[in-house]
Amino acid sequence: MTRLPILMYHNVSDDKDSNGLTVFCNTLEEQFRYLHDKEYTTYHFSEFEHRASINPKSVVITFDDVTVNQLDYAVPLLQKYNLKATFFIPFGYIGNVDSWNSGKEKIMSIEQLKALDNRVELGLHSFAHKRYATLTETEINADFSKCFEIIEQNDLKVYNALAYPYGNYPKKEPGKSMFTTVLRQNNVKAGLRIGNRINKFPFKNPYEIQRIDIKGEDGLLKFKLKLRFGKLKLF
Repeated sequence: MTRLPILMYHNVSDDKDSNGLTVFCNTLEEQFRYLHDKEYTTYHFSEFEHRASINPKSVVITFDDVTVNQLDYAVPLLQKYNLKATFFIPFGYIGNVDSWNSGKEKIMSIEQLKALDNRVELGLHSFAHKRYATLTETEINADFSKCFEIIEQNDLKVYNALAYPYGNYPKKEPGKSMFTTVLRQNNVKAGLRIGNRINKFPFKNPYEIQRIDIKGEDGLLKFKLKLRFGKLKLF
């Protein structure tokens, strides 16, 4: 089995004092340059479906929420450093703002999503951006139906990898088994939590894939440590 760190990003800004879920664009470029210079191989989740092994030095880059700031800052850097990433869509907010959060960040429109080049794979981030652990089976299925309706109506190319809003999902029975059943019924291929641990590929459980939260205050050294070790106590 091969180590596979999966990096989780949110907003990107030109503010050098960015922190928390927002990363300064120059900091992001430094991190992407490092991945490029160290010859990491980046993957889309769709590439794992028929793959039994990956390169020893591999990484997955993910961005939640498809904010316009990702289009402005992250997409050009992916192009510049020839990296791939998966962007997860909260379908109920397309063309609007992140009203589940600050309401200040614009969400990409359908036209902007369709114009993204093949370095970006689109994935699911629910319709309503609610915590799955608080929803009933009927509500979760209805949320999926709304996502798939938008995909079909707009002829969007979306792979059924799902980033759980807030990294939240039912962890105790009977909710956990119910949730797994719903994911399978909706043909979800990969489910992403947070966890801040390095995965092993092939994935032991495709519905509990862990991501490493990259924060705005993370310097290059901390980025390198997270890439290698995931969560450390000193973080």
